[in-house]
Amino acid sequence: MLKTPAYAAATAQSPLAPFAVERREPEARDVLIDILYCGVCHSDIHQARDEWGGSIFPMVPGHEIVGRVAKVGAQASKFKVGDIVGIGCFVDSCRHCAQCEAGEEQYCSEGMTATYNSRERGTGVPTYGGYSTRITVNEDYVLRIPDGIPLERAAPLLCAGITTYSPMRHYGLKAGDKLGVVGLGGLGHMAVKFGVAMGAEVTVLSTSESKRQDALELGATAFAVTKDKETFKRLAGSFDFIIDNVSAPHDYNDYLGLLRTNGTMVLLGVPEKPAPVSAFSLIGQRRRLGGSMIGGIRETQEMLDFCAVHGIASDVEVIGIQQINEAYERMLNGDVHYRFVIDTSSLT
Repeated sequence: MLKTPAYAAATAQSPLAPFAVERREPEARDVLIDILYCGVCHSDIHQARDEWGGSIFPMVPGHEIVGRVAKVGAQASKFKVGDIVGIGCFVDSCRHCAQCEAGEEQYCSEGMTATYNSRERGTGVPTYGGYSTRITVNEDYVLRIPDGIPLERAAPLLCAGITTYSPMRHYGLKAGDKLGVVGLGGLGHMAVKFGVAMGAEVTVLSTSESKRQDALELGATAFAVTKDKETFKRLAGSFDFIIDNVSAPHDYNDYLGLLRTNGTMVLLGVPEKPAPVSAFSLIGQRRRLGGSMIGGIRETQEMLDFCAVHGIASDVEVIGIQQINEAYERMLNGDVHYRFVIDTSSLT
């Protein structure tokens, strides 16, 4: 076993602090990765504070991991020492259910094994994430980071990137569509970039007027403030597609009213309490309300390659691990542009 420096939450009430985890030596088809950068996702806060329930402590968060292959198992063939690779939100799945066989391991019928706050199949040992200096993962769950993407800006693509890319592909966003992006944060700014790259006409829908300039600089053609109820009247029936990234309480019916006939709204945010949806918001114009959760390994690799071709990367603020507790509070206050990324060399 390899003793590995990390940062962990000891309890739901504890700040993150120095910790050490044991990583396994690579087994036959494993890859040992020296972590270079790890993004900070809002779900890290939810889980480290047990806001979703069922958290496993001590917890080492982090599922937006970019690193360099340090060692490979005797039968591993997909990667070699020195390759730049990524790990996203999961590190294993059952491999034999219909979803796994279709390359949609995130929907594994037996449940995917999350990169952290989960338990390894077979052993039941807790998984520990990327707020650490290395990780060992089966090669089938490792992604290749294409040349040309700055590594610190590649890390959030492993969650924020694929979370917004996958529903656009699945639900069929196409060139010329009018896309509304609700919320301009870690997910929203990626949704704008992907929408623009796919040829959509993008409007950012935000409660904050202060984000107008950023939205336009990211490539949006329009911006609307949703605190103004006139916005919903003015834009009624305007969009073919809406990506809703917001986890704060809001009225889905207002946004469904912005869709054209046959329009689609996809939920990515997770408000704490269920929100009511009126049947009339859907049936009157044959609208569709859907959801999506990250993407499988194949689609995530497709997304990374798409980013390399189109020059897409996340907008980030790089921090040392010693700033992580401050970063959590800044995230809760919306004070991040648009994703914190940990330089894991700060752990050593």
